Amino acid sequence: MTAEASLVGRMDPLRIEWVGVLRRQKYQIVGSHSAVKKCRWLHESLIRNRVCYKQSFYGIKSHRCIQMTPSLACNMRCRFCWRVQPEDIGLRQPIPHPGAWDDPEEIAEGCISAQRRILSGYKALAISDRIDRDKYSEALEPRHAAISLDGEPTLYSKLGGLIEAFRRRGLTTFLVTNGTIPSAIAGLGIEPTQLYVSAYAPDEEKFRAICRPQSPRAWQSFLETLELLHSLKCPTVLRMTLVKGLNMENLEGWAKLIERASPTYVEAKAYMYVGYSRLRLSFENMPSFEDIMDFASRLSKATSYRLIGTSKDSRVALLSELEEPIKIS
Repeated sequence: MTAEASLVGRMDPLRIEWVGVLRRQKYQIVGSHSAVKKCRWLHESLIRNRVCYKQSFYGIKSHRCIQMTPSLACNMRCRFCWRVQPEDIGLRQPIPHPGAWDDPEEIAEGCISAQRRILSGYKALAISDRIDRDKYSEALEPRHAAISLDGEPTLYSKLGGLIEAFRRRGLTTFLVTNGTIPSAIAGLGIEPTQLYVSAYAPDEEKFRAICRPQSPRAWQSFLETLELLHSLKCPTVLRMTLVKGLNMENLEGWAKLIERASPTYVEAKAYMYVGYSRLRLSFENMPSFEDIMDFASRLSKATSYRLIGTSKDSRVALLSELEEPIKIS
C-alpha cells in the first residue's frame, strides 16, 4: 500500500471528498492537512517576466516563492474569497479536524518537493530556451514561503515550528491570518519575516455580513490580534480586501483600526472577481485601480499613513509611515 493510500484510509469520508475537490483544482496535497498551489505570479514571472506586487514592494522574488497552507480548513466563509468553500459544492458540514497535526519539518520538506513537482512542467521550456534557464534553476530552490494559500493558517497548532522549519532551510516567510485566533499569534515563539492581518470590514456589522465567521467572538478576537501587533518585532501589514458596494465607506472606522494596530504597512487591495467568489458576488463588486487610488487617498488624509507604492496590475496601494518599504530579500 502506498503512503497516499494509507493516508486516505485514515481520513474521514468528508475529508476524502474535500481533498478530491482540491486535487482537481491543481492543489498539491502535503500530508493530511497542508497544500501547495502554483501561484499565478510564479507562472507570469517564468513565462512573461512579470512579477507579483510583493516583489515590487518587498523584494520577494515571485519565481522563488511557495504558495502554501498548513490548514485546508477555515473558520470564516468570506463572500469575496476566490477559494472553494464547502457550501459551494453542497457540503453542509465543516471539514473535520485531521485528528493529529503533521510535523512541521515534514510539512516544510513536503512543500518544497510539491513546488518542484509543479515546476517540472516548465523543464522542457527551460531546455528549449523558451524561458530563462538560470531563472528556472533558481525557482527549483525556493527562498520564500507565503503561508496564505487556503484556509486559516493559525488553526495549525505548530505554526511557530513551521516558520522555524522554513527558516532552517533558508526561506523567509510571510504569514497571512484573518486574526481571529490571537492566542496563536501571541504563542508563535518564532515570528515570521512579515505578518499580514487581513482586514475585511471597518465595523462588526459589516464584518459579520461579509465574512460570515463561524465563531460569535470573531470580531472581538480580530481586535485583540490588532492590539498584539505592537509587541511584534517583524514588519506587520494590515491588508484590506476592498469590495465595491460592501466595505469601501466608513473611513473613520478603517482609520480607527489602523490606529489600534499601528502596522508597518497598510495595503488597500481590490477584491478580484475570480474563482468561486463569482458564485457569491458580481463583477460590479470589483473595484477598479482608480477606485483603489481614490480610497487610498481618502484613507491617507484620515491617518498618518502616506502612499508609498502602487501596483496597477494587482489593484493595490501601499501606505506607510515609512518613506519606502523594507526589502526582505
